Amino acid sequence: MPILNHSDLKKVEEYQNFVRTSPYANATQDLAWEKVKEGWTGEQVYLEENGKIVAAMSLIIRRVLGNFSLMYAPRAPICDFHDKEMVKRLLEEAKPLAKKYHAFLLRFDPELPRLPELEEEYRQMGLRVRNDGCDKFDLIQPRYNMILKLDEPTFEELMPHFSEKTRYNIRLSARKGVTVHWSRSEEDLKKFFELYEITAVRDHIGHRPYEYFKRMLHAYENSDLLRIYIAEHEGEALSGAICIHYGNKTWYIYGASSNNKRNLMPNYAMQAEMIKWGIENGSEIYDFGGVFILDKTNGLYKFKEGFCRREGATEFIGEFDQVYNPFLYTGFAKILPQIQRLRAKKNHHEDRKVQQPKQQEPKKENQA
Repeated sequence: MPILNHSDLKKVEEYQNFVRTSPYANATQDLAWEKVKEGWTGEQVYLEENGKIVAAMSLIIRRVLGNFSLMYAPRAPICDFHDKEMVKRLLEEAKPLAKKYHAFLLRFDPELPRLPELEEEYRQMGLRVRNDGCDKFDLIQPRYNMILKLDEPTFEELMPHFSEKTRYNIRLSARKGVTVHWSRSEEDLKKFFELYEITAVRDHIGHRPYEYFKRMLHAYENSDLLRIYIAEHEGEALSGAICIHYGNKTWYIYGASSNNKRNLMPNYAMQAEMIKWGIENGSEIYDFGGVFILDKTNGLYKFKEGFCRREGATEFIGEFDQVYNPFLYTGFAKILPQIQRLRAKKNHHEDRKVQQPKQQEPKKENQA
């Protein structure tokens, strides 16, 4: 039964090598990712032909309804998703794990542009497909990502594909003396996290604890797969990001910025350096991550669209659900989005309270 035995170090090495070198590689399918997701259990299934691994799927598993579990395979499977028979075999290999963990659902979301005909073929296989009619609270991952093709040999030759304003802001940040460096040090991780907390309050979004990012840093500490980027001006950290190179992609996974000196455009300087890394490491694409609103009145979309003017937004195929317990699945599908909406509303309310200006004390004589 091809469920990865973590005690078999030779097979673990073979599995990890397959996942990292596959043309369908994704960082969230790496064995290191389960070290990041505290509170989740990691399991892997795979298929072999002629003694070699040809397909794989890494799952993270968590109890969510009493003794029942959700199994989630982020950006899986690691194989050609058009090969429905191979995907079907992988799902069969996952059934013993569903039984072991009392799973009511296995969810996976391939990083694949939307193909309605392929969706329908999977529906015919008995899977539930989730995309239309789902908002950001219904889905685990955003439906739309901004993806830049790295199809020019240098950054300078890639720049003409950006919007005129984006090119101007990149040059402006350089003229104003914004500098960018990268490391894998905990010192820079702390700088990033300080900026990340500022961003969460400013943009009214929930945020992860520091330990989450520390686990991420340690999970990839023995490789050049993860970098922390910091943009500074005169020694002051203005922007920070965590960027991952994996397979054929360089991925801007988390970003943050200060409320100070925003006119110096530090985010543009930082993105330029991360895109240059993508070109240097041979990536085919640079992934700016998800967007929820495809409208230039939305700041996040406007910023990313300036780099991806040529490509536009990429709509992914959506989430696929293998349902083991229809009753629990129906309840979960209704309850979780409501919890997410209430949590977002609470975070917004709490952040508004934090941002209320405090009454200042009278200034004392000779106060510095």
